[in-house]
Amino acid sequence: MRSLKLAGLASTALCVVALSTSANAQIDDEVVIATDTRQAYLGNFNPLEVPNADQVIDSELLENAGVLNLSEALDLSASVARQNNFGGLWNSFSVRGFAGDINLPSGFLVNGFNAGRGFGGPRDLAGIESVSVLKGPRSALFGRGEPGGTVNLVTKRPQFESGGYIKGTVGSWEQYRAEADIQHFVSGDGGDLGFRLVGFYEDAESFRNDVETEKLGFYPSVTLNLNDAATVTYELEYTEQELPFDRGVVFSEEFGFSPRDFFVGENVPIETQVLGHQLEVEFDLNENWSLLTGAGYRETSLEGDAFEPQFGSRQTFFRDDEGGQFVSRFFRSRDFESDYVVLRGELAGEFNTGGLRHRLILGADYDEFDNTLVIDRGRPSPRGDFLGEGRLLTDATPAELGRFLLLDINNPVYGLNLAPDAGANTNRNEVLSGFGLYIQDQIDITDQLQVRIGGRFSDFEQDITNNLVDPNATRTTSDTRFSPQVGVVYRVNEGVSLYASYGEGFRQQTGVDFQGDQFDPNLTDSLEGGVKAELGQFFDTVNGSVSLTVFQVNQDNFLVNDDRPEATAVGFFSIPAGEAASTGVEFDANVEFENDLSLWVSYAYTDAEFKNSFADADGFGFTIDAGDPLINTPKHQFNVQAAKNFDLGAIQAQLGGGLLYVGDRNGFVGSDFELPDYTTVRAFAEIEPVENISLRLDVDNIFDETFYTNSFANVWVEPGAPRRFRITAAYNF
Repeated sequence: MRSLKLAGLASTALCVVALSTSANAQIDDEVVIATDTRQAYLGNFNPLEVPNADQVIDSELLENAGVLNLSEALDLSASVARQNNFGGLWNSFSVRGFAGDINLPSGFLVNGFNAGRGFGGPRDLAGIESVSVLKGPRSALFGRGEPGGTVNLVTKRPQFESGGYIKGTVGSWEQYRAEADIQHFVSGDGGDLGFRLVGFYEDAESFRNDVETEKLGFYPSVTLNLNDAATVTYELEYTEQELPFDRGVVFSEEFGFSPRDFFVGENVPIETQVLGHQLEVEFDLNENWSLLTGAGYRETSLEGDAFEPQFGSRQTFFRDDEGGQFVSRFFRSRDFESDYVVLRGELAGEFNTGGLRHRLILGADYDEFDNTLVIDRGRPSPRGDFLGEGRLLTDATPAELGRFLLLDINNPVYGLNLAPDAGANTNRNEVLSGFGLYIQDQIDITDQLQVRIGGRFSDFEQDITNNLVDPNATRTTSDTRFSPQVGVVYRVNEGVSLYASYGEGFRQQTGVDFQGDQFDPNLTDSLEGGVKAELGQFFDTVNGSVSLTVFQVNQDNFLVNDDRPEATAVGFFSIPAGEAASTGVEFDANVEFENDLSLWVSYAYTDAEFKNSFADADGFGFTIDAGDPLINTPKHQFNVQAAKNFDLGAIQAQLGGGLLYVGDRNGFVGSDFELPDYTTVRAFAEIEPVENISLRLDVDNIFDETFYTNSFANVWVEPGAPRRFRITAAYNF
């Protein structure tokens, strides 16, 4: 961890040196500099020309919704559902019902670079300009992403202007947060240099008993424009967090859910760190062609102890004759590290052949993900009668409760045994690497009809070493795949288009089977169609877009429990044999009215279910039947967000609010345990009493709804927060 801090300081020093070398350049605030740079893999297309139902959650919407982290931002998209987030230590989500590997964070991109992999903690939105939800498998270009879609974060980069903001927030449960965004530029004969410094610090307690968190992040960036011939951008990501491992509340048929403030863990922090670098160079070869090259390196770590509820098979709930309720826990100590390297180059442009217009993307990339997992585990006796001689659990001494890691739900006492006996459970290094070539051509057949064709050839390799068995024995396997895509767009007029698309995707799977062989990739195929409209083409007083989409997504080869005798004889292993399908309808609208009213609406109906029967992948003794629902996937999800600007005399003001509805959903694969549906309402008010100074009040969960956002099992259920207040003061300059 010390090396991460030193590297972060060194990178910051390099930024300062780069700025100082331009000290002789003349500062010219009147200079207007074009700063638009294209995103890799996406090309330059009007939204009506894209044969997919994508969503862009821009900075204004993020600000209006008052979101501070990626999970809250993705709640704005009804196509995205929260999944088990590893005790609050990473982001995990599904798109259109499908999630990735439950043992790793969900894959997401930052400026097209894969940044979801790794163990750097949940992503804060400081430094993020917008969040895009790219629905459907995108492996034909990206070569990565989750089965139902890809999330791409666009960072705040220099805009060649001077200004920024400083803001402070005070909220419920002793939340204190400071955030800053400052940028400036210099202009000279050799080019223009812009720099931007973004950072935050937050210290907070929680509605959960005995829980505290501390976070900080620093995200500087530098952009150099070389006389319109090339643009070079460097970004640093440094984040450090201390978070307790929190599996949430527990549920049983006898008692229902434990109180939402009941914390089953211990207030011993898990420390996570991220140090990431991104470098991009864009060359404008001529007015029709450009070349984009880039490199990324991201180093993460996660280290600390956790106390987690045991499952029902090990008597999670104990009850005695005096009504005492106790939770049985086990202990795990983790030390995770990862390194991620990405290289890419992409040529994009357009040309004509025989009267047909072609817009071409041609590229290659390489990535390597190296992760090491070390886990020690201690599990006390699973039996509830360990006291013996007819003694009740309520008679247990603190020493006995501590020895067996028991926690009284009604009167929890923490810190009784923070260093229980533990033995080696996992010690594994895995390296996933891949090389890809991709091409996409969108052809204007007529003025109204466009066809998109493309595909990606991928060659990938896995090296895995089980240090508990033999640290000198590394198993290497490899595979190749081709992922095609095809789409068609019909422009009805300037404001409406119809589209349809088909795509195939794949995802490398971590780990090995009981024979030590690499798993076949997780495979996805997706068909969708819909209609899009730009409202500004039809109404003088309304701007924005609406879309209606239907989709069908199939998934094969996801991992299930290997119940073959030769596998069960030596332990618990998985095999790629699962099949599932997701069918649904989505409606999205992002509308701005002439009277300064903005409206965001997102609704999704998603019917996601297993298509074959098998023993579940996690070895809990359940049998999954064809037709069973996928975990944490509501059939109905709806989000609406509105904001209105107005004047109070000479004071500018804004009012707004939002509503989130999430339907009931399966909470434990293979069982009939369900998380109840919920509706939460939030509101905000903001005024600018003095020029450049604003005051804002946020109230979340106004009606103090008790709700649960996701689960892995009935004893690992994440509760939502009660009613919460936040006051923010900001100075803009």
